[in-house]
This record gives sequence, structure tokens and C-alpha cells, in this order.
Amino acid sequence: MMKSQTPSASLTIHTEIVLPNDTNVLGNLMGGRLLHWLDITAAISAHRHCSRIVVTASVNNVSFNQPIKLGDIVTLTSKVSRAFNSSMEVFIEVWVEDNMRNKKVKCNEAIYTFVAVDQLGNPINVPELIPESEEEKERFDGALRRRQLSLILAGKMKPSEATELKKLFS
Repeated sequence: MMKSQTPSASLTIHTEIVLPNDTNVLGNLMGGRLLHWLDITAAISAHRHCSRIVVTASVNNVSFNQPIKLGDIVTLTSKVSRAFNSSMEVFIEVWVEDNMRNKKVKCNEAIYTFVAVDQLGNPINVPELIPESEEEKERFDGALRRRQLSLILAGKMKPSEATELKKLFS
């Protein structure tokens, strides 16, 4: 029996400063660099949840809501939002420090899926996740709907079997 965990057990905080080599000709952080930071941060959260090797299975969503500028200090926070059999959904938020007002502003977010694997690369089971806060419960419930939609689009689930998605329309 695998031990259940809370999302806070997988919390990862990663901070970077945007340097000239990270930017495009407009002085904005390149999307690919942000994706790199997101992948690393999310992978650490997934690893912390299951204590196993994890691989990126999918980048489910990335929203670039506002540009991140040269010299900005960027902090990424990630947590596992739900664990399934061998996969884990990880929710990541991107914050930029506003030095003029001495506060952090949320500018982007993303959702990644990781799979835990053994030394040969075969999927292995991960511990259950038990949400505690209201936000964690909302993300936990949403993860199942997102997973069902993904499985339908991949042809691995019939729409009639997507019980959580059906609830949205009844």
C-alpha cells in the first residue's frame, strides 16, 4: 500500500533572473526558456510526490498572460494537483517581482503531466494525493475532467465513459 500525500509535500519553488541570453529582440523572456523552467520545476514536484524517476508525458496547458522582461525576477511554484495510477498532474504558477510596488504579480500558469517510471522506463504506481485546501480540491476535481477529455481526444476513452465530464452538462 502506497502512502497518501498532500499537495504541499510536492511544493517546489524555483527562482530565476531574466538575463540577456534568455530574451528575444523585444527584451522579453523567450517562451522556450519559460517552458524549460516550467518543465524542471514541475518534474521536481512530481519526483517529490512519488520519490521515483519521472518523465514528462504532456504539456497540457501553458498560458502566456503577460510578457516577462529582461531583469525581472521570476518565481515558479508547482504542486502535484492529482495522482492517478502512474501519472501525476502538476499545476505551476509563474510570478514576477514588481520591485516598484514591492509585491509579486502572477503572470503565467501551466499544467503538465508526468509519469513515474522504473529503471527500465516502465510506468509504476504512484502514491494517492489527498487535497486539503479549497483550491487544492478544485484543482484535484478539475484534473480528473482534464484527464478524461485528454483520453477521449486520444481515442483511449469513449465519451459515454467520461462520468466527470458528463456532470458538467447535466
